[in-house]
Amino acid sequence: MAERAQYEELARQLSAIGAVKRELARILPHDCPAGSAAVLTLLGRHGDMRMSKLAELRAVDMSVTSRHVAHVADRGWIERLPDPADKRSRILRLTGAGLARLDELSQRSSQLFADRLSDWSDQEVGLLSNLMGRLRESFGDCRATQRPPCPPEVQAVHAREPTTTRTPA
Repeated sequence: MAERAQYEELARQLSAIGAVKRELARILPHDCPAGSAAVLTLLGRHGDMRMSKLAELRAVDMSVTSRHVAHVADRGWIERLPDPADKRSRILRLTGAGLARLDELSQRSSQLFADRLSDWSDQEVGLLSNLMGRLRESFGDCRATQRPPCPPEVQAVHAREPTTTRTPA
């Protein structure tokens, strides 16, 4: 197990992630704020879904999700279709315009990372991505997606770690 000082430094580093998130928000188009971008991203990643599922994935209140869904629907980026299983509910689906906007958002964020991490090796970028995915999984984030296997240097670190049993809280 890591020492307290390591966890304290990790907490400091993670608090600095806010700067990265702010810069990612600055590159968004003026008509697509972060909440709307999150709706498009989750629909792109997980496919059609009910608003309740979207709220769960975003870990925000239904009223907040509803506002963001209305914003993207008003711009024609998603459509709200009747749910065949429950006519009172709606299924959210990306439109062609929504897919195009999602592709633009992906290009913008990829370019920002390419610019800021231009002095990083492919291996370093992959390692960071894998470790952040592992961190997210350790916190039980329901938005975690399947990631590629860890690179050998991460597997080597895992192999040196003592095996522990986790007890549910």
